[in-house]
Amino acid sequence: RAENPLLTLLEPEKVSDMVNSMLTYYEVNKSLPVWTLYGNETNTMTGNHAIPVIAEAYFKGIKGFDAEKAFEAMKNTQMRDARGLKFLKEYGYIPWDKIDESVTFNLEYAYNDWCVAQMAKALGHEEDYQYFKERSKSYEKLYDAETGFMRGKSSTGEWHEPFDPKFSRHRENTDYTEGNAWQHSWFVLHDTDNFIALHGGAEPFTEMLEQLFTESSEITGEHISNDISGLIGQYAHGNEPSHHIAYLFNRAGKPWRTQYWINQILKTQYNTTPNGLSGNEDAGQMSAWYVWSSMGLYPFNPASATYEIGSPVYEKSTINLPSGKTFTISAAGVSEDNFYIQSATLNGEAFNQTSITHEQITAGGELKLVMGATPNKNWGVAAQAE
Repeated sequence: RAENPLLTLLEPEKVSDMVNSMLTYYEVNKSLPVWTLYGNETNTMTGNHAIPVIAEAYFKGIKGFDAEKAFEAMKNTQMRDARGLKFLKEYGYIPWDKIDESVTFNLEYAYNDWCVAQMAKALGHEEDYQYFKERSKSYEKLYDAETGFMRGKSSTGEWHEPFDPKFSRHRENTDYTEGNAWQHSWFVLHDTDNFIALHGGAEPFTEMLEQLFTESSEITGEHISNDISGLIGQYAHGNEPSHHIAYLFNRAGKPWRTQYWINQILKTQYNTTPNGLSGNEDAGQMSAWYVWSSMGLYPFNPASATYEIGSPVYEKSTINLPSGKTFTISAAGVSEDNFYIQSATLNGEAFNQTSITHEQITAGGELKLVMGATPNKNWGVAAQAE
């Protein structure tokens, strides 16, 4: 989610090595890796995270691997029957009465399918593009307009009852992985305009998003997942599924709320004691989130090769790019109280949007933010770049 995107900026040659390792794994196993340990597949993850890693590398212009071979591996991995994919093909969604953690699997696969679709489009595979683009909308079938949550749906089309969005059950007899409906209902990285529209528009969407952070932190159930940690309301910073959520305010036209909540997370979920991380570091993810967010950026949808702008804590961050160029993010007037963006320029030109592309960063230059103690509700609310 954040650690690999950091490597694409700092050590791109290692990313191409990793992609080639994944493709070698595919040659042997006829599937991209899910979570290998000592050379063995554990399948201990929902979706397939190799797919966005490869798509991200391709769209960020990282060379050194065969794009057609990579696309074939991505497509064939998503067309298998294993790990719930059979049911996705059969029903158009993954029913809760067919596999555990069906909602989380479905949402991850929808994003994986979007990544495959984007690769197909870029490489001229129109039929594959149309198929995977359509399948990437499978998340719509699990959205319950009445409650506002993503919910388990049976193979005959009924919602899974009884429903309690705070209920957690670890690994077995559950619709969500290491979390509950509050934490898992926000995972739509690739189609946010439509996702917001499903909620009835930006106003009801951001109202529910605020409620996520202000709701009581009670988790219900007898076998609650230990992975739910770092709670701010029902937001759980201690686990990856929550890590993009505060940046959704940007997409819904309220970037000052992204700035507020990112500042709160940076202040409350990290410290310099032995207990300084609020959750499992998970191969660098917790730290990478901090590195990105403290600079004022975040790879919301890594495979889109764009970054969301949040709220930096440093007056100046300089990224030394492999090309020898530098990209600097400066935050004039930033302080404990001055965490709201008032205005911005990119290389001296007015910059009034909340996303910036990988290409703009790797070209080198300076993103200059002017910070203040009160929100500027006019900055960054123009149409998004992507």
